Amino acid sequence: MKHLYILFFLTFSFTTHGQSIIGQWETFDDKTEEKKSVIEIYESNNLFFAKIVESYVSEKNAVCETCTGKNKNKPIIDLIIIENLKKDKDEFNGGTIMDPENGKTYKCYLELMNTNKLKVRGYLGFSLFGRTQYWLRKE
Repeated sequence: MKHLYILFFLTFSFTTHGQSIIGQWETFDDKTEEKKSVIEIYESNNLFFAKIVESYVSEKNAVCETCTGKNKNKPIIDLIIIENLKKDKDEFNGGTIMDPENGKTYKCYLELMNTNKLKVRGYLGFSLFGRTQYWLRKE
């Protein structure tokens, strides 16, 4: 019985904590729960980034009019919305997320809830003051 418990514990640990956030994720509207976009998370130089690869709410050639700085009037498709996240145990934090609807940038962290569900938290100042979304892995 002791060996079964250890086997179960190790299996559970590796299935939730050993999974990667890299890949494509579907986002949903907070109010209507309609699918909004597909986001691709990727790694570069031990940092994690995310860009929009599909949008279901904007026109094919839409640009980010509300964005400022380097993202002003850039196409929504391939727009990098998450930058410079670092892996910290079971979380990814220390980076930023940009909301293309209002052009504002927030601190953020990501946490893999299970293989197919990602918690995305954007906040100002303290993580207590922010908004959480759950993204689902694209099948």
